[in-house]
Amino acid sequence: MHKIVISNTSPIFYLHRLGFLELLKKLYGEIIIPNAVLEELEEGKKAGEDIPAVREYKWIKVKRISVPSSIKIIPDLGKGEAEVLALGLEEREHLLIIDDGLARVIARLQSLKFTGTAGVLLKAKKEGLINEIRPILNNLKGSGFFLKEKIVADILKLSGEL
Repeated sequence: MHKIVISNTSPIFYLHRLGFLELLKKLYGEIIIPNAVLEELEEGKKAGEDIPAVREYKWIKVKRISVPSSIKIIPDLGKGEAEVLALGLEEREHLLIIDDGLARVIARLQSLKFTGTAGVLLKAKKEGLINEIRPILNNLKGSGFFLKEKIVADILKLSGEL
């Protein structure tokens, strides 16, 4: 288990939407979200989205972070992603949960450890917290989450369902 796990907005949003938000607690214990992620979730709530009240989850901690200029200057990087990356750069042993392609490229370039929503589901399957990943991936895609078919096939193979 990683000492500190930091999540971006989409894993919180989609795992909640699918009814699997508690997997984060079971897999990692405590999750940290930067303030920008809380703000993005609150904006979604104002727009009528079904958003978890993260302040009610004692195992989700909100942290303020100052984003270094080396990250601020990256065009097309959202505020939440920037703050998640900044927290990851504070200590490289953190595990980031990010789905955004650009943020993952930057994390890889900075040698940061990361996974995504589908990776969380795969870990849950491997640890016996869910029985089958295929229907969850189908529901994830049906809820608007983009997953390439190659990635779905890889996940199903790794989970023993292909």
